[in-house]
Amino acid sequence: MLTGSPLLMYLAGLLLGLVAGFFMHRSDYCVAGMFRDAFLFRNIGLLRALLLQIVATMIIFEVARLFGLLPLYPFPLLGSPSLANVVGGLLFGVGMVLAGGCVVGTLYKMGSGSLVSGLAFVGIIVGSGLYAEIHPWWVGFVKATAFMNGKITLAQATGLPQSLLVGLAVLLAGPVFFKWRRERRWLTPAAVAGYVQPWQTALVLAGLGLLSYLLVGMPMGISTTYTKMAAMAENLLAPEHVRQVAYFWLVPLDVVHPVSGALMRGGAGPLIDTIWAIQFPLIVGVVLGSGLSAFLLREFAVHLRVPAGQLVMAFSGGIMVGLASRMAPACNVWHLMGGLPILALQSMLFLVGLAPGAWLGGKLVSWVLLRKSG
Repeated sequence: MLTGSPLLMYLAGLLLGLVAGFFMHRSDYCVAGMFRDAFLFRNIGLLRALLLQIVATMIIFEVARLFGLLPLYPFPLLGSPSLANVVGGLLFGVGMVLAGGCVVGTLYKMGSGSLVSGLAFVGIIVGSGLYAEIHPWWVGFVKATAFMNGKITLAQATGLPQSLLVGLAVLLAGPVFFKWRRERRWLTPAAVAGYVQPWQTALVLAGLGLLSYLLVGMPMGISTTYTKMAAMAENLLAPEHVRQVAYFWLVPLDVVHPVSGALMRGGAGPLIDTIWAIQFPLIVGVVLGSGLSAFLLREFAVHLRVPAGQLVMAFSGGIMVGLASRMAPACNVWHLMGGLPILALQSMLFLVGLAPGAWLGGKLVSWVLLRKSG
């Protein structure tokens, strides 16, 4: 465990991010693109890789839990389900398609020189900061629509053993995976040098998720630090206002790790705390890892001549993603790559909202493109 050593946590997060960014760039592993392609072009090739990642993560998380390697289980920051998870997922789905990337897809594309993703990144920070202003109203909705209080996972809600539920999920997915293998559907044709198949990146990310859990006490996640960045920027311009915004001073993470004895404490405010130590180096690592991949492939390029409409759409989508990642709460990385593999109820509801949201986002993009072509 590295929770007692901030320096080691920074180094671990940076390394995890470097590997994630490198592989995501090499396979263009973008959750926004997965759902967009599925709804707009009826192409589910990349969604297959995401499903593989979820199931693989599910298996290795459960094996690690059975061996006593995950003492913080379910991991901190997960809570009881609420209708807010669906609404947040819906808005997130719309936003990530408009932005052209989710919270991490934006990072790896920005690292390879994308100006559009850079603007979406700024939008996510702005949206994350805006959420702090509406938090008192939104938290009322969360409490009013919450159910199964105290139940975090499907196993807790049903009383069934976690291993049984994981086993059933694997039994359902296994034959489908083998069918896809027999039909050679795992392979994506690519004539580009250095291309990594999405299914390979899926397995790498599953392994990184487990490493993150083992090293810092929870799977990978980055969206709270977007809010911290917004709070830090706002603190430079209007420190008195920041002191009055209650959301910035909440401390949702406040646990003592049972193995290391380290205090894990942090929130969305403009402070250097445990959440910053876990998430900020991961953000930096993804950008640098993608940049390294693009540089080695001689693909790094900043294109300044981008249509104004595309920039507006990316920035607007980024704002939606930032807002939604706090409303849900948390982003697709946290829910799909961390919560869903342990069958967290919040994450399952997030997916229920995310899918139709991505469909709606795809329709909006198509409408905008048709208007331009007309």
